[in-house]
Amino acid sequence: MQTKQVVASAFAAALALGLAAPTFAAEKEKCYGVAKAGKNDCSNLSGSHSCAGQSTKDGATDDWNYVDKGTCAKAGGLTAEQAKAKMKK
Repeated sequence: MQTKQVVASAFAAALALGLAAPTFAAEKEKCYGVAKAGKNDCSNLSGSHSCAGQSTKDGATDDWNYVDKGTCAKAGGLTAEQAKAKMKK
């Protein structure tokens, strides 16, 4: 009888921990000008390539990476609007 109680308690604890674990994924945003050569996440603003991993230089204004929301400016990056404006200059 005691073995059943121990097993049931262990199962209940494991189930409770699984349900209580945080399942929040960090929100992400595109951050332009921070991608390393060959490490961009997708196509660029200028249209010179259309796939991930095709950036040719570090920090190109038109290439981007996903970063945690709110961290782009701290990393020295730009929003899409800022990148477009910088490219026009």
